[in-house]
Amino acid sequence: MKKNSVLLVLILTLSSILTACGSYKFEPEMNIEVQDFSVTNQKNEKVSLNDIKGKPSLAMFIFTNCNSICPPMTYNMTEVQKALQDKGVEDYQIVAFSVDPQVDSPEVLTNYLKTYSVPDESKWQLLTGYDQKFIEQFAMKSFNSVVKNDPNSDQVIHMGSYYLVNADGIVVKDYSGTTDVPVETIVADMKALTK
Repeated sequence: MKKNSVLLVLILTLSSILTACGSYKFEPEMNIEVQDFSVTNQKNEKVSLNDIKGKPSLAMFIFTNCNSICPPMTYNMTEVQKALQDKGVEDYQIVAFSVDPQVDSPEVLTNYLKTYSVPDESKWQLLTGYDQKFIEQFAMKSFNSVVKNDPNSDQVIHMGSYYLVNADGIVVKDYSGTTDVPVETIVADMKALTK
């Protein structure tokens, strides 16, 4: 009888572990509607919110002249994209809003992206073509994210987060984009949203 009880406990434990592995459940942590926009990407094409909708996106705020968090954020995003490719996740976009649109023309953004080993450039939208006031208000309203010019330098203060936007244009989660980037969680979340 004791042998049967131990065996039953082992079977139940094993089945619960296997069930947990195969059924990751995505839990949204945010619910912010991205405001409509009409901007320009690195290919000098017009991009609006409707162009972004229809598939999940990973969004971030960067600028090419950044001397602090943007280079690691951009590099880390290429690592996230490699992990997405490795797991067969295809239906997504990476959207980077420039927080220094006066400097970051489409050509500057194109050259910036070339300095990184990007696994699939076709999934990247680097956006510009608006003024500073727009991006400061847009970042706050759409992502609850701070963007502000530094009056003492040519730098722009902004957050180092990645934002997960679902196919309906709703921000549902954010992650660190600078250090301890939760790549596996991002991939699992993206996989859950692309199903």
